[in-house]
Amino acid sequence: MSDASSAFDLVVIGSGPGGYVCAIKAAQLGLKVAVVEKRKTYGGTCLNVGCIPSKALLHASEMFEEANHSFAKLGIKVSPELDLPAMLAHKDTTVKQNVDGIAFLFKKNKITGIIGTGRIAAPGAVEVTAEDGSKQTLKTKSICIATGSVVAGIPGLNVAFDGKTIVSSDDAIALPKVPERLVVVGGGVIGLELGSVWQRLGAKVTVVEYLDKILGPTDAEISTQFQKILAKQGMTFHLGAKVTAVESTGSAAKVTFEPAKGGEAQTLEADVVLVATGRKPFTDGLGLDEVGVARDKAGRVEIDAHYKTNVDGIYAIGDVVKGPMLAHKAEDEGVALAEILAGQHGHVNYGVIPSVVYTSPEIASVGLTEEELKAAGTPYNTGKFSFTANGRARAMLHTDGFVKILADKATDKVLGVHIMGFGAGDMIAEAAVLMEFGGSSEDLARTCHAHPTMSEAVREAAFATFAKPIHS
Repeated sequence: MSDASSAFDLVVIGSGPGGYVCAIKAAQLGLKVAVVEKRKTYGGTCLNVGCIPSKALLHASEMFEEANHSFAKLGIKVSPELDLPAMLAHKDTTVKQNVDGIAFLFKKNKITGIIGTGRIAAPGAVEVTAEDGSKQTLKTKSICIATGSVVAGIPGLNVAFDGKTIVSSDDAIALPKVPERLVVVGGGVIGLELGSVWQRLGAKVTVVEYLDKILGPTDAEISTQFQKILAKQGMTFHLGAKVTAVESTGSAAKVTFEPAKGGEAQTLEADVVLVATGRKPFTDGLGLDEVGVARDKAGRVEIDAHYKTNVDGIYAIGDVVKGPMLAHKAEDEGVALAEILAGQHGHVNYGVIPSVVYTSPEIASVGLTEEELKAAGTPYNTGKFSFTANGRARAMLHTDGFVKILADKATDKVLGVHIMGFGAGDMIAEAAVLMEFGGSSEDLARTCHAHPTMSEAVREAAFATFAKPIHS
């Protein structure tokens, strides 16, 4: 075992969005930083097998869908043919461009990147094991655990993933052919995004979800209307369904489920079963128990308000700690931790973290849902505006969905914004900025919006919240 020639101010274990952003910000603030990554490329799950490749496939499949069904209405005559290998190649190229970009940023910011498996040997010491088995120890003032999450599987079931007929999201971004029948276990973000990709490419998709609604924590009105849209697109749903078995039959697979509230079991046969029932923190092999780092019942690393664990000099951010498992949440925590370690006052406003479902249409939310406001007994006003009344949406044939704004009844302070529509993931940003500064629905409505744009629907919903919409 050899020691690194010089000590670091910070060693980050994991190079996903939380880890690489923390490293870059810390380096920009003058700290000497190293990053340890067990994959052969940087970027973590998000860039390699998660957010980035899935969005490449979502966009490509949406273009294929539009070419098949919308272009003719726009006066464009085409006869599209699916070239799946080329689509997958586009996905792979996109991934490479992004992971190469992280390597460039490490070099630019003089960050030491080390490929190998990291383990905390002691406070101030990270042991790195390379692929060939060789080891080195990095001495450091601070350690940041940013190891992210892994596929959780189905609680209570030992699912045998084979990567062909029973797959996780890692495999579902690289299926060699379009399955005729795809069963998705889990009606959350990952399942609906990847299910919609293969549905658009020709698969018959059935979603089996334990809860009585898809997208569990999403505002119920949005969830209900979204399910109807997906059903029109061809998806079939079994809600309130408890999966009791997922089995491979050789060249295919089958899923057995029963009503969560009791009843007869059903079995669905499929060419591919995608198990998308969530993710869990990844802490295996980190040496946390040996150095005494505490974790909660869910396996998450316990931290204080400054991302510090119960062990001095060891911190944690991202999917491995409490809060939503979102890349941008991890990024914000990475920036905040870097600032704290540099003697500044890093902070994350957890009440204003947007979430996006990149389906067609997209769903984006920030702040509280109507159900949460009702449960808290908070008096509120609601304003809504449909994209069917938006000129830009009509011009683009993207009229599905609406904007919904929730504001405090007494002060008009915006408490939550929920958008279902084309480009919702981009439109939610203005709501997040408004809420970050404690703005009201009237503030938003009195802000001039360019015409014609989809974002005018956000302004109209704001008018509807404190007064009346103009175009409805």
